[in-house]
Amino acid sequence: MPAWRSVLRIRLPTGETSTLLRNTDICSNCVRNITAKHVRPHKGKGTIEREHYFVDFVKVLVAGGQGGNGMLSFSSLPKQEWAGPDGGNGGHGAHVIFKASHNSKSLAHLTKEIRALNGIKGKTKNRDGKNASHRIIEVPLGTVIKAETSTTLASLDNGDDVFVAARGGAGGKGNSFFLSNENRAPTIAEEGALGQERTVLVELKTMADAGLIGFPNAGKSSLLRAVSRAQPKVSAYPFTTLNPHVGMIDYDDHQQIAVADIPGLIPGAHQNKGLGISFLRHIERCLCLIYVIDLSVENPWNQLVQLRYELNQYQPGLASRPSLLVCNKMDLPGSEDKLRIIKEAQTAHEMQENDKSLPVFGVSAKKLIGIGELLEYLKKMCDNLSQIRDHEDTHSSDVS
Repeated sequence: MPAWRSVLRIRLPTGETSTLLRNTDICSNCVRNITAKHVRPHKGKGTIEREHYFVDFVKVLVAGGQGGNGMLSFSSLPKQEWAGPDGGNGGHGAHVIFKASHNSKSLAHLTKEIRALNGIKGKTKNRDGKNASHRIIEVPLGTVIKAETSTTLASLDNGDDVFVAARGGAGGKGNSFFLSNENRAPTIAEEGALGQERTVLVELKTMADAGLIGFPNAGKSSLLRAVSRAQPKVSAYPFTTLNPHVGMIDYDDHQQIAVADIPGLIPGAHQNKGLGISFLRHIERCLCLIYVIDLSVENPWNQLVQLRYELNQYQPGLASRPSLLVCNKMDLPGSEDKLRIIKEAQTAHEMQENDKSLPVFGVSAKKLIGIGELLEYLKKMCDNLSQIRDHEDTHSSDVS
């Protein structure tokens, strides 16, 4: 048997591909592609139902602390009744600072009002008040802070990036500050300045690697439960999910993929019908799209057509992002025939519109049918997208 050259392709955790060549006595068909596999969590899900959901947009009123007032005081010492002014200065108010951190993943911890502490007022005997400690709010990487006019104020893309959202007021001067040769007994002291106060819009550039998109009762929440440890509410009535939930999918290359369960859309969502524009905004922050259609309806292909139409009406080209089609509820009778019809319709659509291929997967989130194949392709799609983005970032940095 002739010695053939086998190729061992290993996908590294960074997304790069290392190719090792060696001469061995094996046939040319023995080419191994080692790709990451989905790893099911060893620990079971908790039995306590908690109301956890993902927040990617918050409107916040931020207010810096007020400066402390200066002290108006005159010293009286033994044998020196008029010892002069001794009023201390007030401390400065604290700032409200947003800081990008790897430890934060959501904006759920932000409240509607964030106020910093006030400075301490000055005291007698020339004692200055203490400056207030700044209030530092950690936010995820990729957080964008905008004014009410939608003007971008800051983009926190790297770890430890900071933005002062509201500055604290300066402390007031005590009457000892105004002592001069002309005025030996000043009777004035300043009040502390008010802190800056304004409303800012805090939002995330990217909410998840992939978003589950579909009509109500398509099985998006059940699918997220099947592939991750997330526990969104599941019930047999529409609009069970009112807030997005994010689950993490683990792979054996120690990488994770974040998948978001987007609340259900209805026809006319781009006109703010149903749960409307706010949920289309969530989809905009997902890198990949996973269309989930219900095989229990009479014509499931129409669901995909309507979903794509809503996305393109909201933002032209949004439906052109890397995506795949999941046909859920394969455990029901007649689902095989509907899946075949969907694949034929998709093939005809690709030929007619000269559109890129849309992979179709038949799964059952309830019976865990077809989950492994779906997650394997999702990993490849996210890795390819990551490599493209890294290449674009490298190219842009070289040009600059």
